[in-house]
Amino acid sequence: MVRSDIIRGHLDSIILRLISEKDRYGYEISQEISLRTNNRFQIKEATLYAIFQRLEKREIIEAYYGDITHGGKRKYYRITPLGKAYLNELVREWTEVKEIIDLFMEGLE
Repeated sequence: MVRSDIIRGHLDSIILRLISEKDRYGYEISQEISLRTNNRFQIKEATLYAIFQRLEKREIIEAYYGDITHGGKRKYYRITPLGKAYLNELVREWTEVKEIIDLFMEGLE
């Protein structure tokens, strides 16, 4: 398992990446994170919904209700144009951070 504090600063990027691929609902996002990381990282539901609230308030994502499935309406999230710009900024930032960390960590394994 990866220490969650290392990834915490990048959760916006991860969630926005998944939502930018297609509109998704909360449980689907948490499952996708587990799947893509081969269960090395799991996001807590409370953390996920706190991020949704914050991103929605900043108009980076928006929510809507889908069709009724399994007895309830699912709340889906989609990325806004502002969110796409923010995601691009996060990608640029990550590339720079990764290059700097690599300078110090490469060749140590």
